Amino acid sequence: MKVKTLTLAMTGASGADYTLRLFEECLKNNIKVQFITSQPGQIVLGMETDLKLTGSPQKMQQQLVSYFDADPALIQVYAKDQWTAPAASGSSVADAMVVCPCTMGSLASIASGNSDNLIHRAADVVIKERKTLILVPRETPFSSIHLENMLKLSRLGVVILPPNPGFYQGVSSVSDLVDFIVARILDQLGIDNSLSPRWG
Repeated sequence: MKVKTLTLAMTGASGADYTLRLFEECLKNNIKVQFITSQPGQIVLGMETDLKLTGSPQKMQQQLVSYFDADPALIQVYAKDQWTAPAASGSSVADAMVVCPCTMGSLASIASGNSDNLIHRAADVVIKERKTLILVPRETPFSSIHLENMLKLSRLGVVILPPNPGFYQGVSSVSDLVDFIVARILDQLGIDNSLSPRWG
């Protein structure tokens, strides 16, 4: 699989650094990113990083282009209720989708096919079109409900990738732990990277 376009969604779970690092690596690889964030996702992003996304999708796109010093053509931003977005239709679905981080509420909505916003609808489209969907659930401990929803999605071919970093590579900073997880996400997308040392 060669990923040229990725739908990247952020929900209200902790873990904004994962989102931004993944975003950065995709842009470095000239992958067009279709970005969707929920309002809680925006709040978490502002709490955990120095990036405060505000305003319309067009304004957010400008903020992201500036933040990453990126080619504007590589970043598209859509509102969570923007049903005309390409991600809402199987006729123009992205090559893959990552929800990072993914709340248990979003995971449950995706598992039940309850497409009440663009994030859930985009995930539903990716599943039905048999594209790659990666969910990065940030919660602990998992309840039986969480585990049952993850098992249901896994049986549909969805990749469940909790941000559980390894320490064998030698860790000297939080960014090392972030890179470990982002490297695993990139591996699942088939995107070459050297963010984290390989075992052995």
